[in-house]
Amino acid sequence: MNMLDGIRIVSTAVNVPGPVAAAMLRDKGAAIVKVEPPEGDPLSRWAPGWYSELCAGVDVVRLDLKSPDGRERLDAWLASADLLVTSSRPGSLQRLGLAWTDLHARHARLCHVAIVGYAPPRDSLAGHDLTYQAEVGLLTPPGMPATLVADLSGAQRAVIEALNLLFGRERGGAAGRAEVVLADSAKLFAEPLRHGLTSSTGLLGGACAAYGIYPTRDGWVTVAALEPQFRVALARELGVDVENRSALASALMEKSASEWQHWAETRDLPLHALVC
Repeated sequence: MNMLDGIRIVSTAVNVPGPVAAAMLRDKGAAIVKVEPPEGDPLSRWAPGWYSELCAGVDVVRLDLKSPDGRERLDAWLASADLLVTSSRPGSLQRLGLAWTDLHARHARLCHVAIVGYAPPRDSLAGHDLTYQAEVGLLTPPGMPATLVADLSGAQRAVIEALNLLFGRERGGAAGRAEVVLADSAKLFAEPLRHGLTSSTGLLGGACAAYGIYPTRDGWVTVAALEPQFRVALARELGVDVENRSALASALMEKSASEWQHWAETRDLPLHALVC
């Protein structure tokens, strides 16, 4: 039995954070109704394969929530739902009659996780993962980020908040609301950089020769011999001073990346070929 068997969730969230959170809750047994706008979720056009994975087993419907019929149908689902997940700015929710005071008055047992971009007083500002990362120094121009840090960490945070609200209600508490701020999620991921750990002169940013990325005869490898026992073992197996960046780089040019990975796995060393 999954922990959320019997739990009904309605989500009006599109793009990435909300659908990812809903899929995680689905995987824990919750029944999900996803309400999309008439034109659908943009993710279905941007990444159809991922969209299909996230919506597998989800009841997807398209509604115009600005119309009386759309709102009536949404309220019918909310009447029997345990949780609502949204990803709209507060002003939009207010105009749709989905502000917490309105929701709680109509549906006393309904919990609400609101995924937003910024916390008050900046909660009316527009933003996306790229702007959240830019604000906390996680980008190196002109390169684009390889993943959606704020969106995916925000999705995980939304799941945590959902479970917290539902667990609290089931233990006799009142239904509640939680806000997940995507800009704060990006800020959390920027903490190693802010504290110098991953800066260009930080231990995990380039200062430690045995913790870095190196070219090989064919491809690249990542070396993560951070702990003393790994550095000692790596130095012994390679026969070089792994604190000497040039010596380590020269040694790693002797094999291909895949050969080095196999070599490291047989010696319990933290080294892996880089997937490009």
